[in-house]
Parts: sequence; C-alpha cells; structure tokens
Amino acid sequence: MLSRPKLTDRQQQILDLIERAIARTGAPPTRAEIATELGFKSANAAEEHLQALARKGAIELVSGTSRGIRLGSDALRSINESRSKQFMLPIPGLAQLALPLIGRVAAGSPILAQEHVDKTFYVEDSMFSHKPDYLLKVRGMSMRDAGIMDGDLLAVQTTRDAKNGQIVVARLGDEVTVKRFMRHNNQIELHPENPDYQTIVVEPGEPFEIEGLAVGLIRNTMLM
Repeated sequence: MLSRPKLTDRQQQILDLIERAIARTGAPPTRAEIATELGFKSANAAEEHLQALARKGAIELVSGTSRGIRLGSDALRSINESRSKQFMLPIPGLAQLALPLIGRVAAGSPILAQEHVDKTFYVEDSMFSHKPDYLLKVRGMSMRDAGIMDGDLLAVQTTRDAKNGQIVVARLGDEVTVKRFMRHNNQIELHPENPDYQTIVVEPGEPFEIEGLAVGLIRNTMLM
C-alpha cells in the first residue's frame, strides 16, 4: 500500500477547510473563499496551494467551475469514518445553527417531536436568507422541477402562514408533504412541480395545517 503524501502545514490547513466545506454544504469552497478564510492576499495564492495538493493526489481539480475541487479517496474515507462516530460536530469560530434533521413523521404528532429527529446538522447561518428551524428529508420527486429532489434536506422555517406561490411543508390529515401553496377563495391547492403528480385540492373542513416555509436546501449524497 502506498503511503499518503506528506503535506505542509498550510496545505493541510487548506485540505481541512475543503473537507469542512463539503461536510457542511455539499460543495467545496471557491478560491476566493479559501483566500478570505485563510488570510491570503489574493485567490491566486489559494490556487497555487490547490495545484500543489493536486500534484500530491490529495485533491483533483476540475476546470471550468469556481468550485471545481474534488477530494481524493483518502480524504473522502476520513470524512465518512468521522461521520460514523459523530455526525457533523460544530466548528469553533464559525456562526453556526444546530438544525435537527426530521425523518419520517408519525401520524398526528408534532413535526419537531424528539422521536422524529434522526441527527443534528451544524451549518453556517449565512447559508440561508431566513433562519430555518429544522431540516426535513425530502421523499419522492413531486417537486423535481423546483430543484427539490428525493433525499434532499429542505431547510424549513416554522410558521402557520403562507403566501400564494411559496413552497410549504403542509400536513394533510396524517400525511406531511412539500408542495407549492395556492389559495383561491375558500379553497387551498397544493401544487407539485412535476407533471407526473396531481395537484392536491384541500376542501373546506378537511384537516389541513401549514407546518413551515422552505427557506433553503442542502444536497449532499455523502450525508445520506
């Protein structure tokens, strides 16, 4: 087995930064973000260190995109092993939110009941324009054309009110669903963003409640 290449302290610092960014958001940082975080005078300095890391096999660089950085297999393995022990520990020095990840919701029980919480994510608060209260794991492809895919983590702000056109988490009887909200007179419609699914019409008197508004999305198959 080949030994891992020895990295300088600065190279290790940059690799750690890349790993943290991918663990938090599912995407690597830009050169400018690396420069800002580590106090470089320009993004070119960050690029030089990235090229060195690529030559040593710690990362791969993909041209044509500002976030074209892929971790090497050893780094990916390290992330996965650490997650199996402790899922996304807070990172000192960063303003972070601790967001519970909600899995399946039992019929008739509050969405934030402790038994629904699978894990806790620590994410930078700057990721969202409005502060979320929890993450909901999306199931199904009914919101595909809005960019919300099966397995995504939807950031949700708790509220009982919504405006027409907003994407909401709604409870229909014993079911919780993610749809686009529309109200016409006394009738509520929940619209999918996929022609393979039908609009849900909520008639007056039917059990219905808005649980929250979608305020962001995290996509990272490594976290599932």
